[in-house]
Amino acid sequence: MSFVSEFKEFAVKGNAMDLAVGVIIGAAFGKIVDSVVNDLVMPIIGALSGGFDFSNLFIVLGSVPPGVAMTLADMKKAGVPVFAYGSFLTILLNFVILAFIVFMLVRQINRLKKAEPPAAPPATPEDVVLLREIRDSLRK
Repeated sequence: MSFVSEFKEFAVKGNAMDLAVGVIIGAAFGKIVDSVVNDLVMPIIGALSGGFDFSNLFIVLGSVPPGVAMTLADMKKAGVPVFAYGSFLTILLNFVILAFIVFMLVRQINRLKKAEPPAAPPATPEDVVLLREIRDSLRK
């Protein structure tokens, strides 16, 4: 089997195509979750906490040059080392929301799946049937 034909067989298998579709949909779904967190959830949390912006939560790890504003973007632009835990909190919230949505999706799909009927027992081989008939006739 040549390399090209082997690759073609791999690429068109159902599993590889399903994985490709899943990755593409997952990337688009990730953008939706990012938007939900950044545009809907975080502003509500910020409003409840008195207008607090989580993206600007950081700890300065070095000295701040004069004239640099105390925002994360300005600190990074000036090359000041910062511990930006606010970004981590936002990404962690993204993950929790995404995991919850995937859990709810899988849960709903499992509910919609119909219970498969139990499989019928396999047919008894002819030699076993013949031996049973012989046994039953000998009992008589």
